[in-house]
Amino acid sequence: MVAAMTKKVLVTEKLADEGLAILRDKGLEVDVKLDMAPEELIAEIAPYDALIVRSATKVTRDVIEAAANLRIIGRAGVGIDNVDVEAATERGIIVCNAPTSNIVSAAEQTLCLMLACARKTPQAVASMKEGRWERSKFTGTELYEKTLAIFGLGRVGGLVAERARAFGMNLIGYDPYCSPERAEQLGVELYDNVDDIVPLADFITVHLPKTKETIGMFGPAQYAAMKDGVILVNTARGGIYNIESLADFVAAGKIGGAAIDVYETEPCTESPLHEFDNVILTPHLGASTKEAQTRAGTQIAEYVAAGLEGSIVPTAVNMALVPPEIMDAVGPYVPACQLMGSMLAQIDGDIPQYLKLTAAGSLAGADPSILVAGTMGGILSYKNVAVTPVNAEAVAKRHGIKVETQSRPDAQGYASAVSIVADGTEISCTLADTAQVPRIVSLFGYQIDIAPASQSLIFEYVDAPGKIGTIGTILGSAGINITTMQVGMKEKEKNALVYMNVEGAVDDSTMDRLREGLGELKNLWYVKL
Repeated sequence: MVAAMTKKVLVTEKLADEGLAILRDKGLEVDVKLDMAPEELIAEIAPYDALIVRSATKVTRDVIEAAANLRIIGRAGVGIDNVDVEAATERGIIVCNAPTSNIVSAAEQTLCLMLACARKTPQAVASMKEGRWERSKFTGTELYEKTLAIFGLGRVGGLVAERARAFGMNLIGYDPYCSPERAEQLGVELYDNVDDIVPLADFITVHLPKTKETIGMFGPAQYAAMKDGVILVNTARGGIYNIESLADFVAAGKIGGAAIDVYETEPCTESPLHEFDNVILTPHLGASTKEAQTRAGTQIAEYVAAGLEGSIVPTAVNMALVPPEIMDAVGPYVPACQLMGSMLAQIDGDIPQYLKLTAAGSLAGADPSILVAGTMGGILSYKNVAVTPVNAEAVAKRHGIKVETQSRPDAQGYASAVSIVADGTEISCTLADTAQVPRIVSLFGYQIDIAPASQSLIFEYVDAPGKIGTIGTILGSAGINITTMQVGMKEKEKNALVYMNVEGAVDDSTMDRLREGLGELKNLWYVKL
């Protein structure tokens, strides 16, 4: 028998000695190569089975394509902005992180900066070291009974809330993914939109991921609406505050102070904020504690070792870890569940509080977790929330979604099918032919059989002669082509459901004409997939 080759791990940034020891104790060969240029990493990566990075190393598609043996990428920290997760998933490479390693440190840094800014501590220190005694110049403000607005009530935001409450602060917050129950537990009054909460705050702190929606989330309009003298803190991601306009409002005296620990481009050695004494700038120190670095190193070492052993990686951010037997049974239905979840999100408009998934026919008895993850991923796709089989339960709990699953041997004439009910809205699908194309076979209890296209119109109305003709006339006059169509009826009801795939953009005026022209129209949706 040929002995198995020792697996190799490349570490490109400083990792806690305790983490390196874990890897070596498990018989892995560990190479630590720091400060590698991108072209060096591409040239060196091929023989390695695992790669461990922090935030500085950019794991691009080029790196991943050069990684012939790579099975897992570990990020010793929270964010994975520096890893091309899509490229890794395409190659079957697990991407994991250590999401809880630095949350205490980040929360403490937030309070540290808030206090330093409120009490003008750095300015006072600088003055003292220059030989001056200027007590009256550095009169600050208390946190007690001030209103703190927390944007993002995830792990770090939640810890900040707990600690700020101990200072006697009034807590308000914005987080569209936070359930009312969690907010109540944290002692935070939730608001539905940014504009309502901004004028109320004496202090504002952000704990949000880097997305298209959050970058530049705070700009001139938001700054203008804030209280005079408000203090802003950011230990999350650079760019959430528009720095250029923030500098303008600091210069004008509207914003009383700011404390920034993260930047769009790092290292950051100059910015419009550097000139202001009442702005505290720190070099991304949120996770820079001995305890956080040790936790990040040991956690990611354990996860990477587990991945190389073929075990479950609890913080995997993609689906590469799903066991082959589960993927073979239900894997082809994952895109179908994502599609149905996306449709439900567009039909209902809100995140459901109750989600029930039924696996029928040959799927009965299979582990449904990957189907639930796919469905929730579709429902939350427009919220930029990544859902995998290993985080689906936590994501559901965080969003206040109660999930139930069941199996049924009868797939109502099909070999297999998946049915989803979200807050009473029902949709079912099966897979057709060898290409396994998803086909919707039931919607709101209407029996249909159609493969959804990239854009569709769904009508529910009181059935009467001429309705289909009216629809065709209106769409034709708008230059919209009907490609396929299905009509569903319910026994003992006069209502009809029309599912129509179309080509050509359906604008608001066309939707209005359809509503006006169809008379007894119960519902009309425009769905884009």
